Amino acid sequence: MRISTVILTFNSEAVIAKTLASVREISDEIYIVDSFSEDGTLAIATRYGAQIVAHPFENYAAQRNWAIDNLPLSGDWQLHLDADEHLTPALAQEIKEIKERGPGSVKGFLLARLVYFLGHPIRHGGMYPTWHLRLFENGSGRCEDRRYDQHFFVTGEVARLRHPMIDDQRNSIAEWTRRHMRWAEAEVHELRRGRASSEIVPRLTGTPIERKRALRGFYDRMPLLLRPFLLFAYRYFLRSGFLDGKPGLIFFALQTFWFRFFVDARLFELRNAAGSSEASVPAGDELHVQPTSLLGGDDAPRQR
Repeated sequence: MRISTVILTFNSEAVIAKTLASVREISDEIYIVDSFSEDGTLAIATRYGAQIVAHPFENYAAQRNWAIDNLPLSGDWQLHLDADEHLTPALAQEIKEIKERGPGSVKGFLLARLVYFLGHPIRHGGMYPTWHLRLFENGSGRCEDRRYDQHFFVTGEVARLRHPMIDDQRNSIAEWTRRHMRWAEAEVHELRRGRASSEIVPRLTGTPIERKRALRGFYDRMPLLLRPFLLFAYRYFLRSGFLDGKPGLIFFALQTFWFRFFVDARLFELRNAAGSSEASVPAGDELHVQPTSLLGGDDAPRQR
């Protein structure tokens, strides 16, 4: 079992060294897919022996699938990370043991993500673990063609790894909110097209990703403008988000209320302007956002 690690970067000098160091021992080769960084990202990557390929960033799904389709990967397995995500030593050891004994019939592995926000782990409110399929056999996996909340999927058996990867979010609050306003447009686009996805079927009895997609469907059918309040109450009070202290309060207030309320307000604005829920998003609102390396996605939307 040989692993080719693929990391997406853009101006990631603050975090890329830690990411590269965490995968060095379990990777047979490392590829950096960079969106024309202007800082020291590529110099750091070169010092770690990574192979660097530049490619314009359109969105996460497009960039990840471009890497799958075009990089000359020599490994029979692929590990996909963003520049702000790194493996814990325990997770790296777990993957090393799988390499030594072989994956058996498994075609992909789910990694548990632990978010760090304002320097603190967010362990409650349903934020840990959140599962992401990032390690899979060549030819078995791809990324959903979605602008927001996209996941990798595989054809075949999936297993979970026990130890977490860290999503080290270092944006300032000002930058966090600016970027979430942009990402709200991507979320509005997905909501208005009905979250169509033929790759991941929402199932309450399925994988963690399939269950999450099913629960998101329930949320989408709740009353507009009311559901952000309910989501915040659920995560912060019922799921004990308050146990994450002041960083948790800021995180849940921004991520599970402010961001979701902004999305609903945008939907309300568009529907009122068109006089119909069938209105399309105006062309001028389509966004092409360059990637950064600092905030990560699903329930905590990726900041690129």
